[in-house]
Amino acid sequence: MSESARAASAFPVWERHTLRQKLARTALWLVIAVAVALSLNSIDVIWEFLWDAPEQMLDMGRRMWPPDLGYYPQAVHSALMETFHIATLGTLFSMVFALPLSILAAHNITPNRGLNLFAKTMLVASRSVNSLVWALLFVAVFGPGPLAGTVAIAFRSVGFVGKLLGEALEEVHFGAIEALKAAGATQTSQILYGYWPAVKPAFWSIMLLRWDINIRESSVLGLVGAGGLGMIMNAAIDTFQWDRVAVILLTIFAVVVIGEVVVTFFRRRLI
Repeated sequence: MSESARAASAFPVWERHTLRQKLARTALWLVIAVAVALSLNSIDVIWEFLWDAPEQMLDMGRRMWPPDLGYYPQAVHSALMETFHIATLGTLFSMVFALPLSILAAHNITPNRGLNLFAKTMLVASRSVNSLVWALLFVAVFGPGPLAGTVAIAFRSVGFVGKLLGEALEEVHFGAIEALKAAGATQTSQILYGYWPAVKPAFWSIMLLRWDINIRESSVLGLVGAGGLGMIMNAAIDTFQWDRVAVILLTIFAVVVIGEVVVTFFRRRLI
């Protein structure tokens, strides 16, 4: 062996992954591949429809163009206002229920484990059910219309708002609260003058974010009869009026973009 080869063999060869890491990565990719194969087999994909999908999409696009803009003042505008009201009222109603639940869920404010568990169970129950499922339930209770959509949005939002606000309450620095306790402040005073100033920016951020999400969700609740843009979109699809569907889709897109701008503006002003 030459001197240069002997010198090179004296230094270890650097490798990005160890043998154990390589085996673990290979096993992970194999598991993913098996999971994808089993999923494709279980959902029973009709491959003929899949290969035909691009042609069908082009045909649908041709049917949607040009959009029937005259349909907007006839029906879309009133449905849009209804969607906006569903989202706004649902967000406000969720705040009413989420505030006390977040206080009960925060262990530093409510040290009772039973109340903590009860509040967290209610918040999890709210989040675990999709808005469309809530809407289906409340359509059965209240009948088709915006009331069912408003209650569905409220019930879905309680878990989101309550969980994030409860976590914000648990992260409040204890120094200010301890000072209020030493001054003889009641529990209500501690919440109003100790916890609330600390979590107020987070509260407004959570509420604005949830309102933005509810605008998007309330746009499709009408597909199950809960009012808003979804109801007229479902009717247009059922009657194959694709030019009207295009107007509704453009309206939803515009509302989402405007909602994002509004939320960003108010977040910068309030937080």
